[in-house]
Amino acid sequence: MDVIVVIVGMTSIGLMGFANQRGPICTVGAIREIVTEHRFLRLAALMEAALWVGGGLVVLDGLGLLPRVPHGYRMGAATVAGGAVFGLGSFINGTCAIGTIARIGARHWSYLATLVGFALGSMVMGWQVGPEQLDDRSVVLMASAWLMSTCIVLLIARLLLHGHSIWRASVQPMRYVWSPHVATTVMGLSFLMVLVTVGSWSYTDTLAALVRGTAFDWALSLLLFTALFVGALIGGWTTDMSGSRLPKGAPAWRCLIGGILMGAGAALVPGGNDSLLLVGMPLLLPYAWIAFASMSVTIYIATVIAWHGRRQAPNASAH
Repeated sequence: MDVIVVIVGMTSIGLMGFANQRGPICTVGAIREIVTEHRFLRLAALMEAALWVGGGLVVLDGLGLLPRVPHGYRMGAATVAGGAVFGLGSFINGTCAIGTIARIGARHWSYLATLVGFALGSMVMGWQVGPEQLDDRSVVLMASAWLMSTCIVLLIARLLLHGHSIWRASVQPMRYVWSPHVATTVMGLSFLMVLVTVGSWSYTDTLAALVRGTAFDWALSLLLFTALFVGALIGGWTTDMSGSRLPKGAPAWRCLIGGILMGAGAALVPGGNDSLLLVGMPLLLPYAWIAFASMSVTIYIATVIAWHGRRQAPNASAH
């Protein structure tokens, strides 16, 4: 692979880590916001990330710039179970796979245990035979020319809107905490650049492939893995607000347990919420939407139970 292409891919991955840390988006955080604040800002940002990538994929495929398109998997009980197990692990961990990068970037070092746990969970599930891979082409990429034109117009309009908002706020992009929508925009565009240069990549898939002995380009994956975390760390080091805006981190033992469940759930689906959100869902692959829904419902139920438990505890102690 050309060195320039690899450098562009690494830069794009690093920018994803930077954006995710600077304006952290996370399924657990999004659902916590719904339960505790009755707001849908972060969930809308997550969905916008999928729309950004989906629209970009239509444009890239129409221009013949998409090298290889990921395929979906056959749905089944394992899809639902995997999403639920992954969701429970994310709740215990305090954040999902995407949010874990933000926590590490904010110097919450206990979340390194999440990566160890994810690898262990993937290894434990090594016996499990994955679901059948489907060869059907995504309906998104079979779109007509008018849809591609519409996507181009909408993408440009959204970029101009973000630029106008930043200009009106008179802020320095490197010194303020981005909104979830700005973060998802940067992550979506960066991920599209990654697809064009080095192909579809996620750190959870890399961890799973590493411990399960699946063949992959380990040198390239190591470079991308390093770029992702360096980007997140730079995002944390360039603002004093990053760590303070995140909830208190979970202890290492909870991160380890949560990571193990996340790794096991990802093996069942297959795929973590990063690959589901940035690959499967934008391509409208049914298994990805079913798994993400199962994960979200599980996190919601656990969050509601925990939230009501915390609210009732002071009342009980008062009596």
